[in-house]
Amino acid sequence: MAPHIPKPLQRPPKPQNQPSLKPQIPSNPTIKRNWSLADFEIGKPLGKGKFGRVYLAREIKSKYIVAIKVIFKEQIEKYKLHHQMRREMEIQMSLRHPNVLRLFGWFHDSDRIFLILEYAFGGELYKELRRSGFLPENQAATGRLKIADFGWSVQSRDKRRTMCGTLDYLAPEMVENKAHDYAVDNWTLGVLCYEFLYGVPPFEAESQRDTFKRIRMVDLNFPSSPEISAEAKNLITRLLVKDSSKRLSLQKILEHPWITRNADPTGICRK
Repeated sequence: MAPHIPKPLQRPPKPQNQPSLKPQIPSNPTIKRNWSLADFEIGKPLGKGKFGRVYLAREIKSKYIVAIKVIFKEQIEKYKLHHQMRREMEIQMSLRHPNVLRLFGWFHDSDRIFLILEYAFGGELYKELRRSGFLPENQAATGRLKIADFGWSVQSRDKRRTMCGTLDYLAPEMVENKAHDYAVDNWTLGVLCYEFLYGVPPFEAESQRDTFKRIRMVDLNFPSSPEISAEAKNLITRLLVKDSSKRLSLQKILEHPWITRNADPTGICRK
């Protein structure tokens, strides 16, 4: 059941105009304030998933706009996701970066867990991509993103063997159940760049088996499009490399001509 909506919220002001919520939210999650639904005005739904829903909300005392993620304990129990849930909260709570969505705090009742999240004013990237079909090159290269879902994240410097993540973005070493490290993220950047520019992931197929086959073979094709530059294709090709040690490093990505040509030092995407 959705939380009671005391009164509708209007479109929130831009984040920089918001009053600060920091005084009420300690940095140490073990010394947290006892939050409850009574501290918030709950507004319109922002999205829903398998395990819960997300609502626009406003903290009553500070008037600060946030997003409240409501997760149903019954679903956590059913799918035995206690460890994953705890890990997601611990990782996101500990991160402080302009491109990471803040988790300010959390509370719960008998049926639900409530996560108090930074409100992403620009909305969800996937919905924007579906709406527009594809992104122009300057937006694909310089748009400002915030990472928001840490359910499958780990804090580790060691190689891992667990396969997890959305099928279209898995690197070959994950598909083949081999040890893998941070280089899988560089592969994913290549997949994302391709999808931003063409509107579909590069190894999409009718079945999971066929998708995995295309990933293992790095069956990469660029549809004919005079609007996609050779520099963009070069970057993607240098990221979607089967040998993970030969993928372009993060530093080399930042130095790549496609990035530097489109880069905006203000961090604001040019239209």
